Amino acid sequence: MDWKSSLAKSLCIAAMTFAMATTAHAAALRTFVSGFGNDSNTATNCSHAQPCRTFAMAVTVTASGGEIEALDPAGYGPITITGPLTLVGLPGAAINAPSGGNGITINAGPNDAVHVQGLLIDGSGVGADGILFNTGGSLKVFDCTIKNFLYNGIYVGALNGMSLLVTNTVITGISSTANSSGVYFYNGSSAGLSVAALDNLTLSDNSVGISLYAIGGPVEALISNSQILNSPVGLVTQGLSSNTAAVTVALKGDRFNLTTQGIHLAGYTAAYLSQVTQFTAPGLTLGISMDGAGNSALADGTNHFTSTPGVTFGTWISQ
Repeated sequence: MDWKSSLAKSLCIAAMTFAMATTAHAAALRTFVSGFGNDSNTATNCSHAQPCRTFAMAVTVTASGGEIEALDPAGYGPITITGPLTLVGLPGAAINAPSGGNGITINAGPNDAVHVQGLLIDGSGVGADGILFNTGGSLKVFDCTIKNFLYNGIYVGALNGMSLLVTNTVITGISSTANSSGVYFYNGSSAGLSVAALDNLTLSDNSVGISLYAIGGPVEALISNSQILNSPVGLVTQGLSSNTAAVTVALKGDRFNLTTQGIHLAGYTAAYLSQVTQFTAPGLTLGISMDGAGNSALADGTNHFTSTPGVTFGTWISQ
């Protein structure tokens, strides 16, 4: 073999070795965590056979748009997410927030989608927010329990048009301040519409069940088949203007059982109500109230409120 052939063979072997090494350490579309795992297993991409111990370490070797799956009951958090990602838990899989910190922090790109499913997210009375959605495109939360945070169960602070879908989820014990909310949805951007769909939620023992604020751009929300219980206020909404920053909210099949007030429209809100039932303590409560300008409440005759002084309902005609 001449020197040219030997050189070519050597280069070929070197290229194959480099390719194999690169493949071995490339980010994986599916990674795993376990209570029996070890964070040094990032060398094998937190595989099913050799899982990592925490979400925070697994995310470092998970490809954009990939999934991290919990294999058994354990505590796996907290985690900061900077791109599209899915977190999948199972009964007993938990994220425990540190004192003053968040369970999940999302600092993703404007088109990135984040999915969270089947997790217990616990603040133990000292964590700040369960899920803090700072930036991103969309957030979907399925089959979770979020509890015992100081400020909010789920906070969305829209800097661009964002969407939130939450279903089959319990949010409880968010009550350190008067404005602590199970779900706090804020559109501070003039860049676009932000949309929330909240279905089959149980929100209990929170200062406020749901807060919707349209300050920079409009907010549209659907709240359906949900219970808001044992809290001073069920729903608070506030828009800034009728043209560019209004709140539109439709409620269907919801039940409020509260200590002070069911629904408070605090400006530039159009509320549509169907099959909404509200029970409150006699003499202490308001079913629905309005203040500020630009509010309207339309009902279809299927609602039941214990008290609505000073509020005139328009007719919501279905076709």
